[in-house]
Amino acid sequence: MAQATRVMITGVNGLLGIALCRVFQNNEVIPLTHADIEITNLDSVKQVLNNYQPGVVLNAAAFTNVDDCEADKDKAFQVNAIGARNLAVACQESETKLVHFSTNYVFGGEPESLSIPFTEFDTPVPVNIYGKSKLAGEELVQQFCLKHFMVRTSGLFGIAGTSGKGINFLDTMIRLSQERDELNVVNDQFLSFTYNADLAEKIAELIKTEYYGVFHITNKGSCSWYEFAREILSLYGSKTPVTPITSDEYPQKAKRPNFSVLDNYHLRLLKIDELRPWQEALKDYLANKGIL
Repeated sequence: MAQATRVMITGVNGLLGIALCRVFQNNEVIPLTHADIEITNLDSVKQVLNNYQPGVVLNAAAFTNVDDCEADKDKAFQVNAIGARNLAVACQESETKLVHFSTNYVFGGEPESLSIPFTEFDTPVPVNIYGKSKLAGEELVQQFCLKHFMVRTSGLFGIAGTSGKGINFLDTMIRLSQERDELNVVNDQFLSFTYNADLAEKIAELIKTEYYGVFHITNKGSCSWYEFAREILSLYGSKTPVTPITSDEYPQKAKRPNFSVLDNYHLRLLKIDELRPWQEALKDYLANKGIL
C-alpha cells in the first residue's frame, strides 16, 4: 500500500487545486499540471502513479468552461469522462484512494421546476454538455475504483494565487463594479456557493476516513447569482447598482440550471460537520484579500 501521507493533486493551477495544495502543504505533496500528466492518456496516468506511488489522488483537473464544453463536446468528454476513468483504473490497480470532484451541473434538467435541494441520493439529470460529461466521469469512477470519494461542489470562489488562473465570479463582480455604472446579473439561477479554502479543509478531513461514496460539499445556504453579487458589492462597499435580469436576457451558448442547490445530506448522515454559511465564508475571503 502506498504511503498515506503522499498526496498527488492534479489541476494544481486551478482555483480548487491551489486551495488543496495549501491545505496539504505539511504532507508530501505531488502537484501536477497538464504538463506533468495527461489524464486523457491511460499510459501517462499509470506511469505517473507508478513513479510517485501516492496514498491518495485528488483530481482537480477538468474542462470547466461551460460554454466551451458546449462548443467542443469531444474535449469535454475526453477530459471530464475519459480522464476520470483513467485515474480510476490506475488508482484501483495501485489500491490508491481517489477524490474526484464533480459539479452541481449534473442536475438541472429535471422535467419539473424544483425548489428542494438535491441530495447525494437523487438521480442526476444534466442540462448541458459540461454536466453530461461530468456525470459520465462520475459513473466511470464509481465503476472502476472502489476507494473513491465523489465530491460535488458548486459556485466555487476563493484565493486564486499569483498565477492569474482560477479567476471567479466574485473577483469579476468587484472588477466590473469599478469599470461600469451598472451591473446586470441573472436572478433566476439558484445554487450553493463554496469557498475553496473551506472545501479543501473538509477534503483533508474526509480522506482520513473510509466513508467512500458521493458527497455534496458546499457552504451552507443558497441564493441566486444576483443575490450573491449584491452581497459581494455590499461588503466591498461599492455603490454600483445591480439590476436583476432573467437568463433569457443574458443568452449563453450552454443552458444553465435554474435550480441546482446541493444538500450536504451525506455529511449530516455521518455526523460530520458541514461547512459554515456562505455569507461568513465570503466575509472571510474578502478579509483575507485585504478588502474588509
